[in-house]
Amino acid sequence: MHTDTALQALHALGQPSRLAAFRALVQAGVDGLSVGELREQLDLPAATLSAHLNVLRRAGLVRDARAGRVIRVSAAYAQMNALLAYLTQNCCAGADCGTPAAPCSPSPEESRP
Repeated sequence: MHTDTALQALHALGQPSRLAAFRALVQAGVDGLSVGELREQLDLPAATLSAHLNVLRRAGLVRDARAGRVIRVSAAYAQMNALLAYLTQNCCAGADCGTPAAPCSPSPEESRP
């Protein structure tokens, strides 16, 4: 991951509602949540949530999938893991500093070639 990509992701997560949305999607797992479910969970107006999701999309942190009339949003685990790897690259100059968290599995969309 390049520094500018990491900065864009960190900027996207540096706002309370966007961070809450991303965390909710990570917790929801690979199936994610419908936009309506996420809006209800976060108690945000639809337009506000849409704006926040657009920032997260531009940073590559969330993905959309249309199921009929419903749009489901899920965390982009590959991008999240790349950001974590970037942040912990060469951690502690190679010394053992504890057990690192295991990366999350990618969503079905991310695991397709």
